Amino acid sequence: MKWQALFDTRERMFWTLHTLGWGGFAVIYYIGSFLHDMRSIWLFVIILNAYAGWLLTIPLRYIYARAMKLSPLKMLMIVVASVYIVALLWALVKNVNYWEIYKKGYRPEEWYMYFTNTVNSLIMIGCWTGLYFGIKNYQMLLKEKQNSLRATTMAHQAHIKMLRYQLNPHFLFNTLNAISTLILMKENKTAEDMVSRLSDFLRYSLDKDPIKKVPLRQEIEALKLYLEIEKVRFEDRLTVIWDIQPNANEALVPSLILQPLIENAIKYAISKLEDGGCIAVSAKVFGRDMMLEVTDNGPGADLDNGQMYRANGVGLQNIQERLASLYKNDFSFSISNSQPSGIKVCIRIPFETKEALHED
Repeated sequence: MKWQALFDTRERMFWTLHTLGWGGFAVIYYIGSFLHDMRSIWLFVIILNAYAGWLLTIPLRYIYARAMKLSPLKMLMIVVASVYIVALLWALVKNVNYWEIYKKGYRPEEWYMYFTNTVNSLIMIGCWTGLYFGIKNYQMLLKEKQNSLRATTMAHQAHIKMLRYQLNPHFLFNTLNAISTLILMKENKTAEDMVSRLSDFLRYSLDKDPIKKVPLRQEIEALKLYLEIEKVRFEDRLTVIWDIQPNANEALVPSLILQPLIENAIKYAISKLEDGGCIAVSAKVFGRDMMLEVTDNGPGADLDNGQMYRANGVGLQNIQERLASLYKNDFSFSISNSQPSGIKVCIRIPFETKEALHED
């Protein structure tokens, strides 16, 4: 169906441009005849000449289509021969119309007079040929550009999917490791609860298209599913504070963009504190931007120009690469030490909603 629609579009374009071109020729020819002859018989001859040109140039389309598959030299020879033959035939038709209709049967003395003004016909058919190849080459360039853009888009989407799905085995490994520890400690009921919550979280994460952004409220729901898993381990030692502005709930964000930050906060902050700790998640809208923050009250970390590097860590680098893929340069990602202790991660992205995207 797609190829059929494309074929129909090209057919309509050819016949439309072909007819408009010869119609324009007739109009210009008529306007140029104001000082020559304004009788209706002359207008009739002009229409016949335009129609003859319209009819005779149709086969050129199919000849050129076959010629374009040949070598440049053969194609040039066929194009030149075709232009000359069609121009000769058109000149003959025009002269017949002139002598037999306009002159009402007055014929020239010599037969070769029927082939006069061939140069003018050559120029006109040459212009038609030039326009045909010009439009054809433009369509080919446009198609190549579309194919290039499509390939770039597919590569871009594949990159985003790779980054998103990279989180699943990373998170899954950590969770299964925790479940294994619980089983070794004979806490089978706790392990069973964690497996149940894990299945809910994985079902949510696998159902979401990595290419598409989701409303923040859905991201919060996913985080709560994940935190339910962690609360099985930490119980009352893990406290989460939510500070989400109402107008930020419908803002579009990359799916599971905050989960690695929460995971890092639990792994490097909450688990290090004997009495547990607190994680604060906030989302606020400032004009055309939205700020996302994840803060913990852990021991903090040594930062290098606002960057934190951990051995075998993929979460933070993954987030930055995903943001760069989705927003180019229109985002910011920063890490800083909180006061009196802990780490604060800030993400700034454009404020987008489904309604705004539909309006655009």
